[in-house]
Amino acid sequence: MKFAENVYQDILDNMYEGLYLLDRDRRITYWSKGAERITGFSSDEVIGCFCQDNVLNHVDEQGMPLCDNTLCPAERSMITRSAIEHTVYLRHKEGHRVAVTTRIAPIKDAEGNIAGAIELFTDNKATVEAQRKMQDLEKMALLDPLTQVGNRRHLEMHVQSSLAEMRRYGWPFGVLFVDVDGFKKINDVHGHHVGDRTLKMVAATMSNSLRSSDFLGRWGGDEFLAVVLNVGEDQLLAIGNKLRALVEHSAINVGRTFESVTVSVGATDADADDTMDTLLKRADNLMYRSKASGGNLVTTDYPETQNVE
Repeated sequence: MKFAENVYQDILDNMYEGLYLLDRDRRITYWSKGAERITGFSSDEVIGCFCQDNVLNHVDEQGMPLCDNTLCPAERSMITRSAIEHTVYLRHKEGHRVAVTTRIAPIKDAEGNIAGAIELFTDNKATVEAQRKMQDLEKMALLDPLTQVGNRRHLEMHVQSSLAEMRRYGWPFGVLFVDVDGFKKINDVHGHHVGDRTLKMVAATMSNSLRSSDFLGRWGGDEFLAVVLNVGEDQLLAIGNKLRALVEHSAINVGRTFESVTVSVGATDADADDTMDTLLKRADNLMYRSKASGGNLVTTDYPETQNVE
């Protein structure tokens, strides 16, 4: 029996996916090596914690917390006695958001009573492919060394190629110009080390939340640019608000507290007569309108759309 238990343990710990077990009170009783890899949290840090303690702080794409009794997928699975699949955004130990697909099923005891739940979760990003792309970018000096997203040169190349494809094939795209709200204060209060961690958190959250066809780069300082392909006005606005909400609900640990930030976003579609300069200047102006309105907003140039919070 001991041999069998060891075999099962090895199988679970060598799974690429993350897996953990909850008891009926939603206390974490098992945490796999895959769960450690995806979240950054070791088993010692989470076993014995309750789901509702917000260790992973699950939210949906609007930033709505999911770990209370009414919205928790694990709780719903145990109440309905059925398996549930859900896309959530967990908070990595480093503070950024990670999109994962979770599959949750109730666990029954010998009498058929619900004793807990098992949750299997998979990183939505193609990790191996992403790492390969990063290595390629490093070789070509197109990667921002701090945030590990594309640098300004790479962004300029990407915008130019997207404009050329739009003119030639009619493929639409839009851009999101993003600026971290109050970033100077973060550096002044906590120092540049925390400022750097904040930029890495923001970049990772947005990168993990975009589609594989989209592109994110660091424009400079605390400014980022996302190039979003094959979208119309409503889709671009929705993606901008998803990024805004997920950044707002990310946080890094500073001492004994969690520090979070918000972003101001300018969203605009590319026009056939745009140059890179006219497109980015328009997006930049829209971003500053978000800042002037208090920050944590997405501002567009669509006539029927106002600032969206």
